[in-house]
Amino acid sequence: MNLAEAALLGLVQGLTEFLPVSSTAHIRIIPALAGWEDPGAAFTAIIQLGTLAAVILYFRRDIYTITRAVILGILHGKPLESPESKTGWMIAAGTLPIVVFGLLFKTPIETTLRSLYWISGALIVLAVVLILAELKLKHRMEHNLPLITMDRIGWKEALLIGLAQSVALIPGSSRSGVTITGGLLANLDRETAARFSFLLSLPSVFAAALLEFYHNWHGIVSSPASEVNLAVATLVAAVSGYASIAFLLSYLKKHTTTIFIVYRIAAGTAILALLSAGVLKP
Repeated sequence: MNLAEAALLGLVQGLTEFLPVSSTAHIRIIPALAGWEDPGAAFTAIIQLGTLAAVILYFRRDIYTITRAVILGILHGKPLESPESKTGWMIAAGTLPIVVFGLLFKTPIETTLRSLYWISGALIVLAVVLILAELKLKHRMEHNLPLITMDRIGWKEALLIGLAQSVALIPGSSRSGVTITGGLLANLDRETAARFSFLLSLPSVFAAALLEFYHNWHGIVSSPASEVNLAVATLVAAVSGYASIAFLLSYLKKHTTTIFIVYRIAAGTAILALLSAGVLKP
């Protein structure tokens, strides 16, 4: 790819990584529509370092507090003593499902499941599940039933959202989409579901990027152009990712996820139509 393509893909990655619309789907679809080659799962995983940097910068105070509490808890022999250390261990536990399933199904995730049929299906099916989650949340709000805030998340909610995160291994499902959906189904309010989703993404995104670096190091450093393209895409993803986080957290304070549901169904349907017309190849 050339520098402009790399920058555009970085922009798309950053804007869509945290919105429940699937960054992987867009990274796969846009090159297909433009007639470019699929950048591949490795490229996607590596430029996620940019969006990882965005999460770390945006939640730097939370991360510092949680990390400090976990370390102090271990040193004092009371790892679950404070709410912050408990949150850290719950994030670790919630990360285990995606690690296990990611290692078990690594090959199909990077090959077969990147088919546009799978991506369009995931966009639509997960939109339907998000509708059900929104209906459940609406029911609880109408009946004045309590919603779980950040300081009240327990092991059950963390593990449920962690299991939901493993569905994000299917391209088109969206990491933030499935974790926010899992959070809503676990009775979290929308903002809390998004916030916990972002914090939960840190370990798995970091691990995936390191793994891809290890397996694709020779390709990454094969030419100066390749290195520059990855660096530019990653930097653009970091800047646009930070803006995306700020937007979504603010948006969900007063709005439902309806706009994203409509977008997912429309995008999935459009992809299927283009595949049927022969405009796109699977």
